[in-house]
Amino acid sequence: MKTGLSQEVIQRLHERFSAVFRPEQILADENMSAHTTFRVGGAADIFVEIDSAASLAKAFGILKSEGLTRLNTDFYILGNGSNLLVSDSGLRGVVLHLSKQFDHIRVEGTTLVCEAGATLAAIARKACENGLDGFSFAAGIPGSLGGAIVMNAGAYGGEMKQVVKSVRLMTMDGEIIEKSAEEMHFSYRHSLVKESMSLSPLVVLEVTIALTEGRREDIQAQMEALAGKRREKQPLEYPSAGSTFKRPEGYFAGKLIDDAGLRGFSVGSAQVSEKHCGFVINRDNATAADIHALILEVQKRVKASSGVVLEPEVILLGNFE
Repeated sequence: MKTGLSQEVIQRLHERFSAVFRPEQILADENMSAHTTFRVGGAADIFVEIDSAASLAKAFGILKSEGLTRLNTDFYILGNGSNLLVSDSGLRGVVLHLSKQFDHIRVEGTTLVCEAGATLAAIARKACENGLDGFSFAAGIPGSLGGAIVMNAGAYGGEMKQVVKSVRLMTMDGEIIEKSAEEMHFSYRHSLVKESMSLSPLVVLEVTIALTEGRREDIQAQMEALAGKRREKQPLEYPSAGSTFKRPEGYFAGKLIDDAGLRGFSVGSAQVSEKHCGFVINRDNATAADIHALILEVQKRVKASSGVVLEPEVILLGNFE
């Protein structure tokens, strides 16, 4: 059962969005399993494709006029859905999806100016094509740039804070502001945007990425080498959200889980990957409830085994009670 906005409010919102956006931009009761890499999740009441900063400002205007300003309660911001677990009961409210039309990348010397909907893979390819080095670490991270900024995504010794020069953001008032990398408060899986979620939400619009000149052949070889490591060590053949838990200081989540005897452990069709214990996978039509129950059980058993509390990296959206 969904909780949150009344059906009356949902109907009014649908009418208001329909008056401003094109019909193909608005979907009702859209199944979120089609928009998350876990491939689970119930329906969202209203799903709006955001293709520009202007359309995002219009959406915020509608939400604010209804008094709906609580991120992840009244409305949700979605990129590539690679770090989310949406409940089986779905999302009551409005999902604003930074669509594939909001993915422009332009090259300015040794910098890339990228819109928030661009995938990290696409940015890495563009960098390689132009002989720009420094972004190869992100080529295999299955997310969009906006989400990567929120979480300061990283892999193989690299993270977004190392390459970001500045970030353009939109406030709920529709104001566009720019922050330097220092002002973004980047730290491990953390940023200014994450800090703002419960107060006055900020949405990533555009990011300027500073890279260095390199040889295209060398960059391509590095990307291929990292892709090979991923195929060898990560369960890419199954739906997942990547690393399920944050790395505890002084430990590795995967080893703690393995040491607790949880390699291959399952709840329903959700499973701790046998290939990499840091990944929870959707092995065969798992539900969000299966995945959530597995995450809780892993936390419980790892704490009992090692005394370490694992903190999920995955963001939960919807009702999991």
